[in-house]
Amino acid sequence: MAVYIGVVLAIGVFVSLYTKSSAALYIALAFALLMNISSFWFANTIVMKMQGAQKANRKEHYEAWNALENICISIGQPMPELYIINDPSPNAFATGRSPEHSAIAVTTGLLDILNKKELEGVIAHELAHIQNRDTLLMVTTSVLMSVVTILLDMLLHASGFMQSREGRGNIIFIIIGIIAAYILLPLIMTIIQMAISRKREFLADATGAIYTRYPEGLASALEKISGMARPMKVQHASTAHLFIADPTAQDTGKKIIKKEGNFFTRVLSTHPPVAERIKRLRNA
Repeated sequence: MAVYIGVVLAIGVFVSLYTKSSAALYIALAFALLMNISSFWFANTIVMKMQGAQKANRKEHYEAWNALENICISIGQPMPELYIINDPSPNAFATGRSPEHSAIAVTTGLLDILNKKELEGVIAHELAHIQNRDTLLMVTTSVLMSVVTILLDMLLHASGFMQSREGRGNIIFIIIGIIAAYILLPLIMTIIQMAISRKREFLADATGAIYTRYPEGLASALEKISGMARPMKVQHASTAHLFIADPTAQDTGKKIIKKEGNFFTRVLSTHPPVAERIKRLRNA
């Protein structure tokens, strides 16, 4: 959050210098503080709406509801709200600033392909994210990343407006703005976001296995998910790291991708290699 405020203030300073007015700086500060507060308190609602998730009905989604309730009782954790995403791509994610204010979403595709033990493994993994406070970190990062992108885009359009209004414009400012908005800042934020996500996925795998006392359930679920890989209908770069599997993944025709890729592939990946995650679970 502190980095986010710093980035937005830097943008405000840059615009203030360009426009020779301090108003942009004050607006940027107010905007940064407002969005930090909003992302902390309302991130759950924002992310669920972004993904088109609907609250689950206990009668219609009994197995998922029952699995979530039973694991929560066994580990003494408040039961998060359960959401369903109508999407054939098998996937799931969790959000929330604390165990008392959290939610888990699963896709209809996930419910279709997993058996009871595998579903418990996935839900335990998502509960681990909540218990480890990963969701507060990752969902806040998601919202703030989206906001920074929108803000920069607005500033670029504003600079174009000023150029047309005054009949002239600072081409250097526009070039720097384009590089910052569409290349440099998104790349830096994405690398940080993805690095956090990869590390926390391994921890959630281990914690989830402890919750169920059955690591094979999650390992088998990851095999099925990777084998049925298909891109989700609704995709957002800012929320991709929240999911248990990459929501942009294409069907490879294989259950597991054995190759881990080169350095740049790993750095720009939101998730650690599936084969490595399964290996760790089965060696636990």
